Amino acid sequence: MVDSPDRVVEALRVAVGEQVRLRRLVDRLSEPVAIVGIGCRFPGGAGSAEEFWRLVSDGVDAIGDFPTDRGWDTPIVPADEGGERVTGSSSVGVGGFLYDANGFDAGFFGVSPREALAMDPQQRITLEVTWEALEDAGVVPATLRGQPVGVFMGLMYWTHAARLGVRVPAEVEGLVGVGSAGSVVSGRLAYVLGLRGPAMTVDTACSSSLVSIQLAVRSLQLGECDTALAGGVTVMPTPSSFIEFSRQGGLSRDGRCRSFAAGADGVGWGEGAGVLVLERLSVAVERGHRVLAVIRSVVVNQDGASNGLTAPSGSAQVELVRRGLAEAGVGRDGVDVVEGHGTG
Repeated sequence: MVDSPDRVVEALRVAVGEQVRLRRLVDRLSEPVAIVGIGCRFPGGAGSAEEFWRLVSDGVDAIGDFPTDRGWDTPIVPADEGGERVTGSSSVGVGGFLYDANGFDAGFFGVSPREALAMDPQQRITLEVTWEALEDAGVVPATLRGQPVGVFMGLMYWTHAARLGVRVPAEVEGLVGVGSAGSVVSGRLAYVLGLRGPAMTVDTACSSSLVSIQLAVRSLQLGECDTALAGGVTVMPTPSSFIEFSRQGGLSRDGRCRSFAAGADGVGWGEGAGVLVLERLSVAVERGHRVLAVIRSVVVNQDGASNGLTAPSGSAQVELVRRGLAEAGVGRDGVDVVEGHGTG
């Protein structure tokens, strides 16, 4: 049976429409993503990107003593003193800390004083730093309400409530569960700002912020959201990381990293938070936003089987770098700066 001319025309129209939609999807998936705003908080009093750059350019040592307002009574037994190790002790008593992590303007974010008391500082800092990132981008937070804005936050420490044990103080009883849930780090931000895009909290240990940005970039390119808030936050509620790595002999003797250097002798722990406001480049230009940087590729993988659970695989990392350069259309001679993560 021969199709009528009308049916042929309709079939061609559908085929052309599908081709157009496919072309738009391909273009969107390859479109760079613009960073239009930055909010951050790091040790050494860095509360903005400019202040953080000052730490780097001036070579500021932001390592300090254990905080005194978290109930840490950890014995400090330096590794080079010899003798028997004390259970529950740390070989160092310093790190990079956010000493003002307990401060919070609850009323500004519509949170009651009682609920604020039960909130993980990581939730509170995420609200503050994201607000500052939006201000840096020239975006009025209230204008995002009801909009498809995604939230992608990296998180590594989930033990805020563990400090209380089973005896929860009466004044925060019933609020600690939500106040300490990792999922609420992203969920509360979406709630306070009234956002309707994807919202998720990501834990891939040291790479959590990077993976969050990768997910945000893909979400923007897929059209799941038209603005994304991505980054990560770390505040250590207990000294457990210091104790565990002291036991393993993995802490630097003075609490400072010397990544890739001959004098590297272990890891040093620190805290901080950073949030980026992301948009597809065409959207950023259309909205007249200042473009701070352009992300052309974000790729992630897992090392698979190596010589240990936490040990890197060189071949897997080489493969990933090659894929990232190819996706970005950048040759090896086009790389000007490399920032590496190393734990001594």
